[in-house]
Amino acid sequence: MTSRFRKLALASAMLIATGTAFAADPIKIGSVLSITGPAGYLGEPELKTLQMLVEDLNKKGGVLGRPLELVHYDDGSDASKANGFGKRLIEDDKVDLIVGGTTTGSTMSMVPLVEKAGVPFISLAGAVVVIEPVKKFVFKTPHTDRMAAEKVFDDMKKRGFTKVALLSETSGFGQSGRKETEGVAGKYGIALVANETYGPKDTDMGPQLTKIRNTPGVQAVFIFGLGQGPALATKGYKQLGITLPLYHAHGVASDEFLKLAGPAAEGVRLPTSALLAPDKLAANDPQRPVAEGYAKAFTARWKTDVSAFGGYAYDGLSLAVDAIKRAGSTDKAKVRDAIESTKGFVGTGGIFNMSPTDHMGLDLSAFRMFEIKNGAWVLSK
Repeated sequence: MTSRFRKLALASAMLIATGTAFAADPIKIGSVLSITGPAGYLGEPELKTLQMLVEDLNKKGGVLGRPLELVHYDDGSDASKANGFGKRLIEDDKVDLIVGGTTTGSTMSMVPLVEKAGVPFISLAGAVVVIEPVKKFVFKTPHTDRMAAEKVFDDMKKRGFTKVALLSETSGFGQSGRKETEGVAGKYGIALVANETYGPKDTDMGPQLTKIRNTPGVQAVFIFGLGQGPALATKGYKQLGITLPLYHAHGVASDEFLKLAGPAAEGVRLPTSALLAPDKLAANDPQRPVAEGYAKAFTARWKTDVSAFGGYAYDGLSLAVDAIKRAGSTDKAKVRDAIESTKGFVGTGGIFNMSPTDHMGLDLSAFRMFEIKNGAWVLSK
């Protein structure tokens, strides 16, 4: 049996198993995610979400009468590997569009490739640099680092905090987050009286946290990072006996953060999507049925809780499918135009309204403030 015949036989068996038969060629969805490594707890739910959604869509007849095929690679949380995988998706796998990377570094390493090849790319990374300045073929679903800083500072201002210490990661997300935090602090009357950094592979932030603890006048602390680092910093924070109010950015919005940080996370506040507590939304909130539906399906399929990161993937692929349907084609230029013209699309992260000058389409109202109480996510008052 030839290799090609085996692949065709396997594909036929899979389609028969789902109860769906397709005669047309598949729509290829490419993805480069950080499934392993320090950002693994972001990338793993993203991959599971994409797999689940592709399975569900194929059971329902696919898109435009064609099955979806997910082609994905793991960059191991190493942004330098993402470029090679992105090139493989475009040149060898010949994907119709790409959803992912997980991190800002991985995303930005692929941007020149998709722009040159004209492949629609919906990123799952947080930094504002992904969409500012606007790139023709690049879009994103997560709220930006600038939005996170603004939401945190708005909450701090309401609580009377004006002198803040910042601890940020030196990764792409953390670097951009630091820049955006510094840029909007004055707008909210916030002074950054301490400004420390840590590396994405650091396991001890004790020296930086000690400097923050010894800085006169600090009223609250803001940690800007993703993956395991923020959890380690949170544990170190408590071990040093720091009792100041602690905030994080949206790079930790997952139950995995609760497990890694443990009791040290009690009282932490951060902005993220409504997905962490969809049942707490108002009954008439348009996001509630979308977020609850996704959470129920994900939990049933994978026997684990949802995270905001899986929600970003759900929104990314859902936006892509919606655009393909409206374009009536997988023609890359038409799909790009359809994504850019998205209006009123309700996702887990908010209601998307994109335009030629806004390739994310979310405003600050899409962010909700959460607090960790008794080891669980609670919408803050």
